[in-house]
Amino acid sequence: VIGVTQYAASRYCEWLSARTGKKYRLPTEAEWEYAARAGTSTAYSFGADAATVADYAWFKDNAGEQPHVGGGKKPNAWGLFDMHGNVAEWTADKYDADYYGKAPATSPFNDPGKELYPHAVRGGSWDDDAAKLRAAARRSSTEAWSRRDPQNPKSLWWHTDATFVGFRVVAEVDNS
Repeated sequence: VIGVTQYAASRYCEWLSARTGKKYRLPTEAEWEYAARAGTSTAYSFGADAATVADYAWFKDNAGEQPHVGGGKKPNAWGLFDMHGNVAEWTADKYDADYYGKAPATSPFNDPGKELYPHAVRGGSWDDDAAKLRAAARRSSTEAWSRRDPQNPKSLWWHTDATFVGFRVVAEVDNS
């Protein structure tokens, strides 16, 4: 799914949770980066050399100006596909450029509230260069992502100009 707002992705998680009886949600930025790194501390889960990005990611140099069906490149060490490139992914967090410096270490969730902007997106996309695919790279959603939306007010559900954004869900484990 591409071009949806963070609000739509969050509502999908609520629907999926109600439908299955299991808890699904968007990952926090910290969870997303942990999964993307897959136990490494390098720029990418496969190392620090951007020359090998094409083996793991669809990005500006090889995507043909479009997203691709997931799983077409190598997974990271934990078997997760498309953590770098293809589509950038929504997180549950509001974007704050300085948040990591002031976030609590034990629970870094940054509640986005009801605001449409800005929300944190991770992973880079098919429209980005290799540097924007790093595990630590982050960006903020903007109103420009919906500039061609003909609705007034703008849709809560779609970003007409953000076909480079999608989402993945986290399934919470019941430890009881």
